[in-house]
Amino acid sequence: MRRLELIAPCHFGLEAVLKKEIMDLGYEISQVEDGRVTFIGDEDAICRANVFLRTAERVLIKVGSFTATTFEELFQGTKSLAWEEFIPQDGKFWVAKAASVKSKLFSPSDIQSIMKKAMVERLKNVYHINWFKEDGESFPVRVFLMRDVVTVGLDTTGDSLHKRGYRKLKAKAPIAENLAAALIMLTPWNKERILVDPFCGSGTFPIEAAMMAANMAPGMNREFLSENWSHFISRKLWYDTIDEANDLLDLSVKTDIQGYDIDDAMVAVSRENARLAGVDHMIHFQKRSVSELSHPKKYGFIITNPPYGERLEEKKDLPQLYRMIGERYRGLDSWSMYMITAYDKAENDIGRKADKNRKIYNGMMKTYFYQYMGPKPPRKSRENMN
Repeated sequence: MRRLELIAPCHFGLEAVLKKEIMDLGYEISQVEDGRVTFIGDEDAICRANVFLRTAERVLIKVGSFTATTFEELFQGTKSLAWEEFIPQDGKFWVAKAASVKSKLFSPSDIQSIMKKAMVERLKNVYHINWFKEDGESFPVRVFLMRDVVTVGLDTTGDSLHKRGYRKLKAKAPIAENLAAALIMLTPWNKERILVDPFCGSGTFPIEAAMMAANMAPGMNREFLSENWSHFISRKLWYDTIDEANDLLDLSVKTDIQGYDIDDAMVAVSRENARLAGVDHMIHFQKRSVSELSHPKKYGFIITNPPYGERLEEKKDLPQLYRMIGERYRGLDSWSMYMITAYDKAENDIGRKADKNRKIYNGMMKTYFYQYMGPKPPRKSRENMN
């Protein structure tokens, strides 16, 4: 096994959640930056990180980093990296994405083109050939430029890790699975507590919560690009990782997880997605308006992504909607409420300032994660929940 630096990108504002996940897997953190966490691992860590991380977007092997303020420096820096350690002679390689922040080099297409030429030049000298067929496995490269420091990563994941494989059907504005998982992990919710999402859409919050309750690895039912890198990662490591995931899985756990939506079609979508995820028996989906939100038990959680007026014609309805959310929340006994929204007047209309408010970037959109914290159940109640 070789020592590798691995980079896991994530949503801006959720680095601490991902850092804890990586540490819980047993790996040493080497750096935490805006939107990504770098850690130390080996080939086995590539498999386990892809299969077990709930909040990452992908897993990259850090090929290297260098400073470049000119395209010549970019070319020479890229050429100096040991690409032959990863890419075989028949490998298909390209720079899939380039991002630049506060750097002199900022044109993604130029960065991609020059880096590809430098990779070809390096591999021509190593393999003693002038032309690459590139008809083998895929090796996409991702590069980040921050203040002229170029960080180069080789993508082991392929389709983003938020694509668990269960969400074949989507709502109009679905929340990404890895973002939903991270937000749940920012709350004190656990499988013994009630969870209700009154705006469940395609069911992402309830499904991610059920997967956590069942200790289901989010990547155990999908494929990864590096599964085919047999020259680099033994197939046995992937089999061992899936065996580990199966050993941890407990689908017999009892839960009270509910998802409501005002749209019959969305309820049907949620049920189908939960079935595909293998957790449909753990969630109760129902057509219900937020105005009907109620629950007889204490100490539950609302975790939700309500509408926030993406379209102009919806904005006029937001004050009334958020007033209703506040009214129904106040009617619940000792509950907590956690809500992600881009609507900046949410607290005002709910009628109460949140105990905590965390700024999170959902793509390029600034959103707020409002946290209304209810009391903890007394110890005796917690024991009765078991």
